[in-house]
Amino acid sequence: MSFWTDKNVLVTGATGLLGSHMVEELLARGAAPVCLVRDGVPRSLFHGRGLDRRCVSVQGQLEDYPLLERVINEHEIEAVFHLGAQTIVGTAGRNPLSTWEANVRGSYNLLEACRRNERKVRRVVVASSDKAYGDQPVLPYTEASPLEGRFPYDCSKSCTDLISRCYFESYQLPVCVTRCGNLFGPGDLNWNR
Repeated sequence: MSFWTDKNVLVTGATGLLGSHMVEELLARGAAPVCLVRDGVPRSLFHGRGLDRRCVSVQGQLEDYPLLERVINEHEIEAVFHLGAQTIVGTAGRNPLSTWEANVRGSYNLLEACRRNERKVRRVVVASSDKAYGDQPVLPYTEASPLEGRFPYDCSKSCTDLISRCYFESYQLPVCVTRCGNLFGPGDLNWNR
């Protein structure tokens, strides 16, 4: 528990299902979350449980590179949980450009801002999806399976994963990717999941 005490942690997507729970847990462990918030989502757990009053909230989006670099620098961020993305498959199919802007451009913007502040940023966790594997002919897939996203959401996750690996391999940025299946539970506002 003491590991996180007083650590400045950037959480993207803080008003989302996973982000709200992550912020709550970081606060419980004594961290100092700095939350990137694109949209005010009054019904989210982030607002409903008053998490917004217990951490630093920065209004902005992942596509804004200067903002990301400023936030990481000014708040002396040591760890990043990159949970912000366009996460709804149907929305991605209807709006692929905005999905790629948020999920792909937003991810490389964030990773580049972390790289440029590498003396302070010690760890980056990127939340991805098992959709990055696309449709595999052999199931179950494993982490060794190829990334073959073919549809807008899936493709955006494959790209984000490859970009993350590029930053790890090329620049030794301490980044890891988690590929989750569908998440649901308290605070989930996606009613068609």
